[in-house]
Amino acid sequence: MTISTGDTLPNVTLKIMGEKGPVAITTDEIFKGKKVVLFAVPGAFTPGCSLTHLPGYVVLADQIKAKGVDTIVCMAVNDAFVMDAWGKAQNADEIQMLADGNGEFARALGLELDASGYGMGQRSQRFALVAEDGVVSHLAVEPAGGVDVSAAEKILAVL
Repeated sequence: MTISTGDTLPNVTLKIMGEKGPVAITTDEIFKGKKVVLFAVPGAFTPGCSLTHLPGYVVLADQIKAKGVDTIVCMAVNDAFVMDAWGKAQNADEIQMLADGNGEFARALGLELDASGYGMGQRSQRFALVAEDGVVSHLAVEPAGGVDVSAAEKILAVL
């Protein structure tokens, strides 16, 4: 079942890059007591994700945070090393790059994507959500292809 507005996000352990390598972080640590914008992409370094989706959040990060957002999170079913390298390549200093390496969070949200036809295995659908203290207040799931409802401009408009 897909997560919906008003639902509490499941507690899953993911990875972020620390000073000495990947570090475990739970969704409770990310979301509890905070207003968070999380957007998910099918894969780091892929064209739509690198040319449109992540850059929009990089450019608008200050405006998004000015709306009371504590953290902007970019998530993909990639490992922490890839997410860290991609964040650095995109100058995403204001964005937490979150690795859902095994796709556990995407599955728990009901937003997994079978990209095996592209040789990418199980991934996350492209989406964005706003959560306040771990409760989803806005969810925007992209139909196949393109970046529209989950784009930074659209999420900024609903904050």
